[in-house]
Amino acid sequence: MIIDTHSHYFPLALINEARRGAAFDGLTVIQSGGKELVCHRQGAQYELKREFYDLDTKLAKMDELEIDVSVLSIVPTLFMYWAERNEAFHFCQRMNDCLAEFAADSNSRIVGLASVPLQDPEKAVTELKRAVGELGFRGVQIGTSIEGVPLDDARFEPFFAETSALGAPLLLHPYAVGKRKGLEDFQLNNLVGNPLDTCQAAARLIFSGFLDRYPDLNIILPHGGGYLPYQIGRMDRGFQTRPGKNLNLHKPSDYLKRFFFDTILFDTQPLKFLCDLVGAERLIVGTDIPFDVADLNFRRNIESLEITESEEDQILFRNAQGLFNIANNIKGKTF
Repeated sequence: MIIDTHSHYFPLALINEARRGAAFDGLTVIQSGGKELVCHRQGAQYELKREFYDLDTKLAKMDELEIDVSVLSIVPTLFMYWAERNEAFHFCQRMNDCLAEFAADSNSRIVGLASVPLQDPEKAVTELKRAVGELGFRGVQIGTSIEGVPLDDARFEPFFAETSALGAPLLLHPYAVGKRKGLEDFQLNNLVGNPLDTCQAAARLIFSGFLDRYPDLNIILPHGGGYLPYQIGRMDRGFQTRPGKNLNLHKPSDYLKRFFFDTILFDTQPLKFLCDLVGAERLIVGTDIPFDVADLNFRRNIESLEITESEEDQILFRNAQGLFNIANNIKGKTF
């Protein structure tokens, strides 16, 4: 069995509105070079592949990659944290309803993650409870910050308290609808900016004492945790040499096993380093499909690790199974 914990969805209803130039937040879809492109008014553009919105195409790609279950979340550029609070609330409700309908037709092969309007934490709590309690979603995807406001800010405490109480895993996903300063060229906005945002968010959760306040919260860091695993020794050193500057109770490396890390690293060597550092029990499969930077060689990379068959099963499906409460019986097979 293989469970992909990191793939993305774009509702067809929103696409059709964007094609007409009548979508929320000025979103458009244009034709360019024989392809359709999603265009955000802030500057972000990406190819609109059928896997984003067509269930048969999505399932066919899963079959090609031998993926049994996909944990699906909306495209992060649709977080809409910059929108007016009430409008964002209704937009998130709509996105969740669309994803729930998409998953319902998948024969249990698609599991949804909620979207919430975190610019209004109270409404975010309301929508999270609905998505988990009524729509059957297994967790929530949020940004690595909320329009520059860090996740450890006190205003978000009611949301994280409710997330912890519900036992809903959190996928922290970077997003950039416009360009980040200094990263405008060479795709650095994505290639460098996204892992940098993940590292910064995780470091703040450690140093602010956030992880001590929410000991039961399950947090997923995509793209192999960004730069956090590689620079954890530097963080430990800072903690030792500058006591009293931070609020965490333990050295930063002690918190690594508070996170789950997906396998989106594209190469065997960094994945081996991460596995040696945090253990197979903290790794879960991710692909990022259908974006063009998707990691389609995850199986090869996992099989290259010098681990036991049981540890390989942990990475391929058992960790995700427990995290998202996914049944043993999928497509008529028992695992």
